[in-house]
Amino acid sequence: MKPKILSVGTATPVTKFTQEEVYHLCGYDNARIKSIFMNSDIDTRHFFFDSKDFKPNETSDQLNQRYKDGSLEISGAAICRSLENLSLQADDIDFLCVVSSTGYLCPGLSSLLIERMGFRKDIQQANLLGMGCGGALPGLQRVHDYTCTHPGKYALLVCVEICSAAYYFDDTLETVVGNAICADGAAAVIVGTTQAENAPAIIDFQSRICCEHLDKVGFGHKQGKLRIILHQDIPELAGPVAKSAIQSLLDRNRLNQNDIKHWILHSGGRKVIDHLQKELGLNPDQVKQTKSILRNYGNMSSPTVLFVLNQVMQLGQPLTGDYGIMLALGPGLIVETALLQW
Repeated sequence: MKPKILSVGTATPVTKFTQEEVYHLCGYDNARIKSIFMNSDIDTRHFFFDSKDFKPNETSDQLNQRYKDGSLEISGAAICRSLENLSLQADDIDFLCVVSSTGYLCPGLSSLLIERMGFRKDIQQANLLGMGCGGALPGLQRVHDYTCTHPGKYALLVCVEICSAAYYFDDTLETVVGNAICADGAAAVIVGTTQAENAPAIIDFQSRICCEHLDKVGFGHKQGKLRIILHQDIPELAGPVAKSAIQSLLDRNRLNQNDIKHWILHSGGRKVIDHLQKELGLNPDQVKQTKSILRNYGNMSSPTVLFVLNQVMQLGQPLTGDYGIMLALGPGLIVETALLQW
């Protein structure tokens, strides 16, 4: 039996901000920069801080503490929701894979979550670091592979990012765009081979890694802090690469694009979504859930595509036999895709 996505749980920090509030918190006073914030197709974002306590230009130590505290809190909430959906307990989970890029901890988040959530002491664990917005799908492949070789076992994928622990202030376009779209969030996905209603099976994966664009997206280090690298050409570059990866995935599975009923695209930003929609020839309804997540949450990096998946599973009315494609973009430049079937 093919491994299935049995449950998805999502969580964000409780504090929510409008785009204008974030613009002022950043300390900007520039009409051009404000227009980037206000024309982002984002209404609200969540951050792991209280605006009354926020002071720009925190130290790297303070930022990493926010990353640790925030990651544990919201990933814990997402895990609880994913378990509750299946009436499972923490000790029912056999494998834990954690994906994150906005901070560094050793012991890693997986070990800290094992202690915090009460997972079994013989649980297998893995941490995937540095994969940015594209990290959810390589993580999904790890839990898929585990359940393929351990039928009847449950594997848990956790993607968590505290982008508010990885901000930097300057007037460059890429930094401004990053500050205008990035947000905090976590998603937890339980994968297994047991029967479940409305649970899509994971059929196949396809990657494209464009090493010629290694310098165009990711994080750099400046003054001891993470600084986003987001080249203005990324939206245009990503479209053709995404189309190529999807075509390979479809060809290998003897499908064509008309067979795909559900498009689960990473909410990377307005321009990224628009270029993907145009390149793939999708209609507005096919990117509705992707745009909804962007509008209400912003780009949370690795968990974002799982927020879209959760919304498609809840609101997209998938029918038995329907195919779906998940797609996320990340540093490298990478395009990661997965084929699902309900």
